[in-house]
Amino acid sequence: MIVPASGPSSLLRPRDGDALRAELRRTAADAQVSVVFAGEVRSGHLQLSEFLGTRTNGLEGVIVPPKAGLGGLVVDRAKPLTVADYGRSSSITHHFDRPVLGEGLRSILAVPVLVGGAARAVLYGAIRECAPLGDRAVGAFVQAARRLSDEITVRDEVDRRLALMARMSPVDRDPLATAEVREVHAELRSLAQTVGDSGLRQQLRALSDRLAGACGGTTTPAPAPATAIVLSPRETDVLSHVALGCTNVEIAQRLSVTPETVKSYLRSAMGKLDVHTRHEAVVVARRLSLLP
Repeated sequence: MIVPASGPSSLLRPRDGDALRAELRRTAADAQVSVVFAGEVRSGHLQLSEFLGTRTNGLEGVIVPPKAGLGGLVVDRAKPLTVADYGRSSSITHHFDRPVLGEGLRSILAVPVLVGGAARAVLYGAIRECAPLGDRAVGAFVQAARRLSDEITVRDEVDRRLALMARMSPVDRDPLATAEVREVHAELRSLAQTVGDSGLRQQLRALSDRLAGACGGTTTPAPAPATAIVLSPRETDVLSHVALGCTNVEIAQRLSVTPETVKSYLRSAMGKLDVHTRHEAVVVARRLSLLP
């Protein structure tokens, strides 16, 4: 059975499966359970794809329809569920007894990764004994699901912003649309500071740079000459909010730094741009396509 992929996707978006795999490693250590596995939800179907601690390949690639088995029930109800004896549980269907019991799994916890109220993935923890999983294990999986939810939400927002940029062209751009792009640019710079994943943080900043280039009339800026002015990510963060009319105190709050730090980055940017005022800094940065 082949289920087509659905949902947001872009060249910038890293595989959500990579994030699942990273969380599985972390959660396996935190929860101290012998088997952990996970899968993404596509077109309403859960496909198992990531495994740690399994002895067979029986579960690999299994596709779980809504309400089927433990995973399908979790997707349908959008809440964590557990069974202490999978083979004898009367609360689930038994479509997947062969691969589950063939792996020797008995007590299983399944936790959905919710984005916008819908399951986008499911995390599993399991042991080969008929005993309830403890509070430590449950807590570790719930926290992992929350972290993944936050990360996927950010990735979705990146894709939404990219789509917005793609719909706009220099020909039909009006002042209100330009103001919106500048707001988006500043929000992306702020959003990047909240992301723990360094790769995703760089992608957010790269997307904001593409927005700046698009406002200059191109979606892919030309290669910069060796003598080009290069602002640091933090200097760009500060200038993007200066461009919105924010005070140093407001910028500090948005970027989670001190006002003195904001002043330091602003002075550095002004020095690179060879200007003497905040307004001049923004004007020159826009002329150089460093800001939208």
